Amino acid sequence: MSTTSDPESLLQQLQTNGYVIIPSILSSSQLEPLIATTRNLISLARQGKWPHVRTVGKQFPPWDASLAIKNGIWGVQHLLHPNLPVPDRSLYTKLYFHPILLNIASTLLQCSEDELVMELFNLLVDPPTSFSLSWHRDDIPAHFTPEQELEVLGKVGYDRHTQYNSSLVDGDESLVVVPGSHRRARTEEEKKVQEAWKDGIDEKMSGELVVKLNKGDVVFYDNNILHRGVYKAGRERMTVHGSVGHVDGAKGRARNVLQHGIGGWVGDCDFGCLGEQREMAEGMRKRLMEMGSGEDVGYSLEG
Repeated sequence: MSTTSDPESLLQQLQTNGYVIIPSILSSSQLEPLIATTRNLISLARQGKWPHVRTVGKQFPPWDASLAIKNGIWGVQHLLHPNLPVPDRSLYTKLYFHPILLNIASTLLQCSEDELVMELFNLLVDPPTSFSLSWHRDDIPAHFTPEQELEVLGKVGYDRHTQYNSSLVDGDESLVVVPGSHRRARTEEEKKVQEAWKDGIDEKMSGELVVKLNKGDVVFYDNNILHRGVYKAGRERMTVHGSVGHVDGAKGRARNVLQHGIGGWVGDCDFGCLGEQREMAEGMRKRLMEMGSGEDVGYSLEG
């Protein structure tokens, strides 16, 4: 475990392992209203009353919201959307722009806070039936050759972002990673495990690690680490899933971020609830909007 008072340790762990866990970032007084609001939001999304959801049966965007009731959902998109159907949606705005989270992001990205870019803020939830996502890297397709993988991983600015999961309940064991895989091409064994999944064979990967989070814990990770999600029905999951970018990586991150449709509404967000953090939020939004609307970027992965 790490603490936010040891930035060198945080950075070293992220660079070496591809992930770093910080315990108990959120206090009980911060968590309780978030939990109540999130349960309300999940209920509405499951009833088909929020169109931006991740539906069971499809791993990557775009998702068909009309299938939410029939197939169930495993995620709720756009927690910062100005039309989110909960009265206290400002709780999510305050969480995304929380000074501690942004301080950690700037530490891991080795930049000042005025170089940060607003990115994604979603929610991962328990589905009606258990399933697992395939092993993947978020911005590197599985059919890439080792040379192509290394080309992407070696591009200047490809890693100028950080991604995180923050659990609102105890016992979140859904994220599985292969430590260190964010700095290298896949092994032949890893490729075989990925291919086997297409045939319905769900195998463990050599060296995999289950990331265990309790209420208020946060794991930051590189989204090009080999990872997967394991979703268990009947076991409550409420995991806030966010990412923060660096202005130097904006061009390389455009497709991965804008494929989710955030460009269509981000300009309408109201940051009036933020107080002293509002100026920072406005700057982060401005740097996101300079990436474009996202209408022509396509999708990073298929499936």
